[in-house]
Amino acid sequence: MRSLRTRLFAILLITTGLLWLSATVWIFLSTRAEVERVLDARLMEAARMVNSLIVSQDMMKDDGDDRLAQSAMKIPVLEHPHYDRQLSCQIWSLDGTLIGKSDSAPDTTLAAHATGFSETVINGETWRVFAVENAGLGVRVLVGDNLRIRDRLVNDLVKGLLFPALLIIPLLAVLIWLSVGRGLAPLRKLAGELAAREASDLHAIEGLGATREIAPVLKSLNGLFARVAGAREREQNFIAFAAHELRTPLAGLKTQAQVALSSDDDATRERALGHIVAGVDRTGKLVRQLLDIASVEATEGGKTVNTFDVGEMLAGLMAELRGNGTAAAGISIDERLFGLKTRMEPELFRLAARNLLENAFNHSPSGTAVRCGIEKQAGSLIILIDDAGPGIPEDEMPHVTERFFRGRFKTTAGSGLGLSIVERALDRAGADLQLRNRAEGGLSARIVLPQSLLP
Repeated sequence: MRSLRTRLFAILLITTGLLWLSATVWIFLSTRAEVERVLDARLMEAARMVNSLIVSQDMMKDDGDDRLAQSAMKIPVLEHPHYDRQLSCQIWSLDGTLIGKSDSAPDTTLAAHATGFSETVINGETWRVFAVENAGLGVRVLVGDNLRIRDRLVNDLVKGLLFPALLIIPLLAVLIWLSVGRGLAPLRKLAGELAAREASDLHAIEGLGATREIAPVLKSLNGLFARVAGAREREQNFIAFAAHELRTPLAGLKTQAQVALSSDDDATRERALGHIVAGVDRTGKLVRQLLDIASVEATEGGKTVNTFDVGEMLAGLMAELRGNGTAAAGISIDERLFGLKTRMEPELFRLAARNLLENAFNHSPSGTAVRCGIEKQAGSLIILIDDAGPGIPEDEMPHVTERFFRGRFKTTAGSGLGLSIVERALDRAGADLQLRNRAEGGLSARIVLPQSLLP
């Protein structure tokens, strides 16, 4: 069902109806059993009463052998106007002669047994009969109850229960419908609040008097608004910073191009062209990093998980950096990295490792080496990328992964995006980034792989 109100109404109405039906069935069965027990008790009392009357009243004739006279007699039986002739009574001599019977009793014997309860079918009617045998008088008293009339009595009792139910259920349905509608009023109020909002309004929803069930929804919505507001703010800052960072090198390129065009001196022209090439490289790197950030933000971590060799990935990145002239320092890769397999998105690891290697090479003096190593600790594996540069001042360490942050030891080739890309890529891949200054000088960038990423 599309309507929550209709769904709740149907569930409550069906549940209430089933409970009512179950109660009615239970009452019917228990009432039937109780009525049958009471009527059986009445049969016994009636048979014993008639037997006592035979003994105590002047309904017997002494013919010398102390036997009941064989003359037929009429036996009055109390009848209810709504259940006419329900009880029937017969008195039979032990030799099989009918001595007396009530008006409603059939002419044939109600039962052939000596004493106790039995059921007999006479002329298509089922009778419940209780027999009392008086051996001293030579008679047997039979009192019977027509089961058809019994069933009518039980059915009349059940109808008395069902008729009020049939009248109450429509009223109950109306009350349930109104109650569900009132209970869902906070949802309608919340929907109205959201519908009236502008697209740019992302402040938290407050003051709606939310019930305990609606409060988690409100909390989740407010959390979503906060995350969206944060993402919009980061996006706006990113666009502003990116525009600024692109505007600066482009202005420099234009200036150097104007110098090259206006100068007749070959040396000046060559110097200007060299600055243009460097500016193009820097701008190209910035554009690539901006695209990398967009790629990382759009990637759902773990969606294309593959197993790859870490050492071979690092060696390929080293060769690529050497090919474009980025790697001026020496290179050292621990042999244990070759053959090390990890389960994550290869592109995310490649983005993180490439930016860490670029940073290491950009900050490493000539004659030093960038070392890639491995370290094990409880529950994880650490890939190290160590350089011999100036490191990161401790007061700048909390900010180095912010976008466009450039510390005191910045280089001309940097844009302040590399470590931000690394952190976000590793976070999407399920790994962590740790940065530590080395005691002997330089920075140690550590990619921490949890056990879940190791095959």
